[in-house]
Amino acid sequence: MEKSSVNNNQKVAKPANHRATSYDVARLAGVSQSAVSRCFKAGASVSAKTRAKVMKAADELGYQPNAIARGLITRRSNIVAVITTEFTNLNYPEMMSHLNAKLSEHGVHILLFTVGAASDMRAVLDQIWQYQVDGIIAASQFSDDQIAQCRKRGIPLVFYNRVFSDSSISSVGCDHFEGAKLLVEHLLSRGHKRFAVYSGPNDSAVAQERLQGAVTQLKQAGAHFDVYQGDYTYDSAAASTVEMMSSARELPQAVICANDIMAIGCIDTLRAKFGLRIPEDLSVVGFDGIAASKWQAYDLTTIVQPLERMVEATVSMLMERIEDSSIPAEKRQFGGKLNIGLSA
Repeated sequence: MEKSSVNNNQKVAKPANHRATSYDVARLAGVSQSAVSRCFKAGASVSAKTRAKVMKAADELGYQPNAIARGLITRRSNIVAVITTEFTNLNYPEMMSHLNAKLSEHGVHILLFTVGAASDMRAVLDQIWQYQVDGIIAASQFSDDQIAQCRKRGIPLVFYNRVFSDSSISSVGCDHFEGAKLLVEHLLSRGHKRFAVYSGPNDSAVAQERLQGAVTQLKQAGAHFDVYQGDYTYDSAAASTVEMMSSARELPQAVICANDIMAIGCIDTLRAKFGLRIPEDLSVVGFDGIAASKWQAYDLTTIVQPLERMVEATVSMLMERIEDSSIPAEKRQFGGKLNIGLSA
């Protein structure tokens, strides 16, 4: 009868359906299980040598930490809900990139929701409650009742680019009112006296702040102006431009747009449909400082929002309140920078 022998140094293959655990990694790497856990925890202290051994063993075993299991232990989902609107501007993809990078430093992931009408918010929040998120970053409007629901569930809420007068609400925003005033001051300094103002959506607090800032400064200067309703979109600016050109008794000298997308829509329409030159025949300004505003075809005069600083403040405020719910609400407001381009 033949005898079989096993080489003690030979690795015994695990069943195909076996998932490696942190204990398997620890045995193969020759370290403690807690050392393995620290290697996969954002910001945890671990030596480079230990990390290298653990990562090598994890790669060999095909190991990945189980976020769901870890959440059951820590009572955290490590998920933050981010809510934006359908009227989001081109600043938001850049904002989301910064936001994702900053939250990743804390080992936190984003669950993104987009709302259209205010009535959609209820359905979105119903979904958010099911995911047991650790916090919410909202770049959209909430009703008082919806804010109260977050408090009732103990979910920290920070508004991005929204500033509320209620002292119990945390928010980070740009000073839209003063930014719009800066734009008007610049145009007045260029000798402009007749203006058109393209507003954003009526239900957008940000749009209304920008409108009021521009109107306040124009009235103070005794300038003539007409307001045209828009909704932050390229098409609405094109439509407003056609309306302005067909209805104005006298051509304005400058157009103040609620955002950069509208400014670009205005410029394209003035050039293509009416053959006007920018800024020789008409000055056009925007707000936000999106990447397209720097393109040679536009080179917008605009207010540039300090995105990185605003995102950093938003994440910092939210994470502090996730760690300690007793921290009182806070508001941070940042000034925008006037970028003088060739459009005005």
